[in-house]
Amino acid sequence: VMVWLRRCTHYLFIVVVAVNSTLLTINAGDYIFYTDWAWTSYVIFSISQTLMLVVGAMYYLTFTGVPGTATYYCLIMTVYTWVAKGAWFALGYPYDFIVTPVWLPSGMLLDLVYWATKKNKHSLILFGGVLVGMSLPLFNMVNLITVADPLETAFKYPRPTLPPYMTPIEPQVGKFYNSPVALGAGAGAVLSVTMAALGCKLNTWTYRWMAA
Repeated sequence: VMVWLRRCTHYLFIVVVAVNSTLLTINAGDYIFYTDWAWTSYVIFSISQTLMLVVGAMYYLTFTGVPGTATYYCLIMTVYTWVAKGAWFALGYPYDFIVTPVWLPSGMLLDLVYWATKKNKHSLILFGGVLVGMSLPLFNMVNLITVADPLETAFKYPRPTLPPYMTPIEPQVGKFYNSPVALGAGAGAVLSVTMAALGCKLNTWTYRWMAA
């Protein structure tokens, strides 16, 4: 029974984190949101996706102890996003807006660190967290370059349910920084280490709770 409960807790956590990551991705690709806030929303959602990815992937990776699991977890997130975007497409959203697998390279880096450090958790937290935090904003930018122009998309696919005051406007680019990729990568690299440690710790807490 305890093994069954532990497995259920594990899979429930994986599903919750992956679903939340998917929702964050959809919001980052929401052309109204992106058009209104431009690089500000890009930075915020890059960081939030980085943290959701690293905590779930670290939990999954250290739970199984098998290099390659983090990449598999990122694949789950990608498939979830494709399915969710398919549903949104049925509601009138353009399907080509952020559906490329931006998390897979970051998951591969996490697996590579785990393998290269011979499954050393402390090295995984430090090096893996930094690499994921620095890499995802880069891939996210490449992702945005490959999709349709947000401003053009916003006017091409208007939302009939929006009130007039939420009509798309010109992008509001932040004046306090010059590079959204650098800001997202810098903040993500610092915060991801903490979230990576939390992902590892969740395994300990799960086992202790189950064994109590």
